[in-house]
Amino acid sequence: MEFFTTLFVGYPMWVWLMFFGFVLALLAFDLGVLHKEQHEITVAESLKLSAFYICMGLLFGAWLWWYKGSTAGMEYLTGYLIEKSLSMDNVFVIALIFSSLGIPRLYQHRVLFWGIMGVIVLRAIMIGLGAALVAQYQGVLVLFGLFLIFTGIKMLFSNDEHGDIQDNKFYKWLRSKMRFTPSLHQEKFWVRGEDHQLSKGWWATPLFLALILVETADLVFAVDSIPAIFAITQDPFIVYTSNIFAILGLRALYFALAAMVHRFEYLKYALSVVLVFIGVKVGLVYFNHEGIVDFKIPTALSLGVTFGLLLAGVLFSLWKTREQK
Repeated sequence: MEFFTTLFVGYPMWVWLMFFGFVLALLAFDLGVLHKEQHEITVAESLKLSAFYICMGLLFGAWLWWYKGSTAGMEYLTGYLIEKSLSMDNVFVIALIFSSLGIPRLYQHRVLFWGIMGVIVLRAIMIGLGAALVAQYQGVLVLFGLFLIFTGIKMLFSNDEHGDIQDNKFYKWLRSKMRFTPSLHQEKFWVRGEDHQLSKGWWATPLFLALILVETADLVFAVDSIPAIFAITQDPFIVYTSNIFAILGLRALYFALAAMVHRFEYLKYALSVVLVFIGVKVGLVYFNHEGIVDFKIPTALSLGVTFGLLLAGVLFSLWKTREQK
């Protein structure tokens, strides 16, 4: 349990309770007010909901800036921006999962919403573990840096092929170990077999299968994004909160992004450069700590470079694909 201790150290308990209370209030408002009645989310509604979550994330960043100072505020904004950008590819994978399993848009918000609950827990475990490793072994920062540089170079030369979900080994394993109904049962994750002409006991629906696969995809992408944010700051509170707010906004924006993700096909080149830049930065953190070099990349410069590269990638992508529908 050492990683949980490391995760919560440095901030009074009321700060963590305020954060979790704020996030739970947002989710309750989302489910209990905005989506009290199940309906198909339009692109316009997706954009409005995303704008709302972005405002909430920036509001939290402004509070953190006031509470901990400008350095913490800029670290939060940089981490938020990196997490949101690196998760763009996750949108494509989620769209692939939904289309492969035949999940209609009417029920996709339900999967994404409950997926957030899993993200809140799983990211806490991963970030707590990462923070404990960094606290005990500063040399792990070099491994983080090398991994990010390797990932950036690999992304630069990747062909963006994600394959068919039906060929995924984890998907096949789940199908062999769990009982899934042959079709959807509205918004239900589980149904009783005897109520639907199936053998007795509880059966999972394809909607629950989609939820498991979406959570798994998030874990895979977290392996890239979490070391990237540790390059910006080793403060677990900033790493965790920037992660959660970025994911909240991205899930809300999913319905708009899924319809136009092809317009950002050149963004990966900007992301690859960002990963290499951050990989170098995280290596410098270790060498500075050991007194080997005396050169640091300021947080303000990291934010400016990251924002500039991503903005250039977005604008170039939109320009190159301007004639696409």
